[in-house]
Amino acid sequence: MNYDIKRSVSLYSYQNAYYDGVLDLEGCLRETAKSGATGVGLLAEQMIKRFPLPIYTDEFRAKWFGWLKTYGLTPSCYDAFLEMRLYDNRTLTIYEQVEMMKRDIHLAKLLGFPVLRTLVSTPMEVIEGSLEYAQSEGVKIGLEVHAPFSLNSGWADGYMEMIRRTGTKYFGFIPDFGIFSKNLPDMLREKYRRAGAKEECLRIVDEAYAERVAKGFVKIRYDLNLGKANMEYRMANGMQQMMDAVKKAGGGPADLGYASDSFAYSWSDPKDIEDNIDYIFHTHAKCYHLDENCVETAVAIPEVVEAYKRAGYTGYLSTEYEGGTETNEFFHTDDIEQVQRHQEALRRAIEG
Repeated sequence: MNYDIKRSVSLYSYQNAYYDGVLDLEGCLRETAKSGATGVGLLAEQMIKRFPLPIYTDEFRAKWFGWLKTYGLTPSCYDAFLEMRLYDNRTLTIYEQVEMMKRDIHLAKLLGFPVLRTLVSTPMEVIEGSLEYAQSEGVKIGLEVHAPFSLNSGWADGYMEMIRRTGTKYFGFIPDFGIFSKNLPDMLREKYRRAGAKEECLRIVDEAYAERVAKGFVKIRYDLNLGKANMEYRMANGMQQMMDAVKKAGGGPADLGYASDSFAYSWSDPKDIEDNIDYIFHTHAKCYHLDENCVETAVAIPEVVEAYKRAGYTGYLSTEYEGGTETNEFFHTDDIEQVQRHQEALRRAIEG
């Protein structure tokens, strides 16, 4: 198998340490290098004060590239948000959204990123309207494939049609490892347990999720109304029956919360990666919790990485630790330690 899989860290992973003042931006880069990663992803709106103004200055860029040289890091992916609701009374026009996308593409270029991540909520017209500029800047646009969305689905088919129609080489996909969750994260379960969920109700939800994994998820369809598409997806995958079972078992708010949140995770056949490898520009290697043996308790890392290897992937798997966002209300998790464990898990899977 001819592949070249590199390891990266999205600085989003350090958000708790950043907000708590444990790490500043340079500190996040330093910890990324210490984890063994050679690439770095940036969510600039989160970690650059007075965004986007400093990025335009020679002073900030000199500092940024100096840090990258010091820590031996290469920019891998710039995570962008399309803020369509800047105003209380209206949504941005398509023209305004395209202009914002162009701004973000330019910012990515200024900071040395070859790929920009955009969210599933980005209208297809905005993506298509930005392709010519993306090509001129040499920055590829990657649409995040985040649970409950999936490749090899009606949802993805709409974007594939656009790729074929335009012939673009500057738009593709960025899979998120959350679509490869064989189990629900143990930290999510513990969060609801501490909130008062009953063991019987937790078991009902876990068994229902295991059943969905075993028989295969009904995949989400393409629809401009993402809320409608998401609810149809949930119902097609047995949400009503599961909610009824939880209520029958005496479930309260915590139990129903766990049941509802279980639909934020999904399992896709890793072969989806092999089928779409020509259109995969980058990967968010999402993780929720790794135990002391560096084993991820939800995502099937070895199985998924093997698919990337079979496909001949040449790109980054970028740690995106999200466990802390689920647990902050109940207990502290160590961003830095979790990233280190995840990088070790990726190393073992890639080299094994």
